[in-house]
Amino acid sequence: MSEQCFQKVTPELEKELRAMFPGKVYTGSEINEDYFHDEMPIYGKGMPEAVIEAGSTEDVSKIMKLCYENNIPVTPRGAGTGLTGAAVALDGGVMIDMTKMNKIISYDEENFVVTVQPGVLLNDLAEDAQKRGLLYPPDPGEKFATLGGNVSTNAGGMRAVKYGCTRDYVRSMTVVLPNGEVTEFGATVSKTSTGYSLLNLMIGSEGTLGIITEMVLKLIPAPSETISLIIPYENLEECIATVPLFFKNHMQPQALEFMEKEIVEASERYTGKNVFPKELEGVQAGAYLLVTFDGDDMEALEDLTEKAAEVVLEAGALDVLIADTPVKKKDVWAARSSFLEAIEAETKLLDECDVVVPVNKIAEYLSFVKEAGKSYDFEVKSFGHAGDGNLHIYACANDIEEETFKEQVGKFMTEIYKKAADLGGLISGEHGIGYGKKEYLASYLGDTQMRLMSGIKKVFDPKGILNPGKVIVS
Repeated sequence: MSEQCFQKVTPELEKELRAMFPGKVYTGSEINEDYFHDEMPIYGKGMPEAVIEAGSTEDVSKIMKLCYENNIPVTPRGAGTGLTGAAVALDGGVMIDMTKMNKIISYDEENFVVTVQPGVLLNDLAEDAQKRGLLYPPDPGEKFATLGGNVSTNAGGMRAVKYGCTRDYVRSMTVVLPNGEVTEFGATVSKTSTGYSLLNLMIGSEGTLGIITEMVLKLIPAPSETISLIIPYENLEECIATVPLFFKNHMQPQALEFMEKEIVEASERYTGKNVFPKELEGVQAGAYLLVTFDGDDMEALEDLTEKAAEVVLEAGALDVLIADTPVKKKDVWAARSSFLEAIEAETKLLDECDVVVPVNKIAEYLSFVKEAGKSYDFEVKSFGHAGDGNLHIYACANDIEEETFKEQVGKFMTEIYKKAADLGGLISGEHGIGYGKKEYLASYLGDTQMRLMSGIKKVFDPKGILNPGKVIVS
């Protein structure tokens, strides 16, 4: 919660909002409780005083002008699938629901871009682009997040190892500033050396500097063929040690994921499908790599998978299983995509981090995490994007009190964030900082960088009304 003093949504202001947006304003008991939290409620809950469904840039501008004049805090929100408390109205005020701004406006196939509103779901753009033979490469695990949310957190995902993160696919955007002013950042062109990159400043700013109301996103021709490999190992150490070999041997996977046995078993219980081998010639599998290669020539892909098999088997893999049919590929990646849901289904108390470390430090880091976890009463589970060093570490508990859990998790997170920093890593690879991680960010970045970030926030939002209490420590 912010330390600033904001005004409340008065009956007079509510009346004015309802007149401006008939049928689109909700207050009190009209507000669905889903708006009170995101997918990680341990970082706090907050009830907005009013929720407004925005339908256009003009709508957002009108709301911001009114709130700016009256010093009302504003929280922009997409699908609410975030994991850091960034889209939670901890200070009350007005929440702007962006999900109704969900139009794919137009394609420019000559310049390989698409113009979208922020409420378009990642899954919807992916499917629509595929019909045109195009690919929107960013591929976060939550396929039903909004694109506006993805851009606001610079979401990464499973294809980042080959294609990069969301930031690499944003060409331009329309932004409503906290005072209601509308501006444009970026351009459709692929190169720029034209002043400070305000576009890149907005990407990953988590709704604290402005509200994105339209985006032009880069597309690429969709590869016509893909092959996925399931590679089991006896233990996590051997599994992770193999990762750098893909790059040393000039293989460029589209995705390169790792997962421990416990996560796989939870996912299969959740989905009801067994797709990962558990035992091979009497040896229990303790960890897995899931690898995808893509291209336009199946024969070349088959040669590549043969080369990959030779490399990983020599490095200690128990076997290499090929998922080369649509059904097999769908099942194995559905299992991977359901990891978080599977954990949530079996866990009462949950916290997580998504640190990123150099690829050659993954094994050392995970060994440290597993050892550190032994000192606490919760269970530690991990999976992540082995190809780019972005690791998802979960603290899971069912049998301890919430306050005890929070106290222990705080100590655990402090330990493992420090270790990530010591290894040359960062405290978030794709989920962002939000409310839940801002204290760790301040500790990691130090006074100079936090002062610069606070200064940027004040330039964009002098009254501090936009998504207060997030990212920046007050």
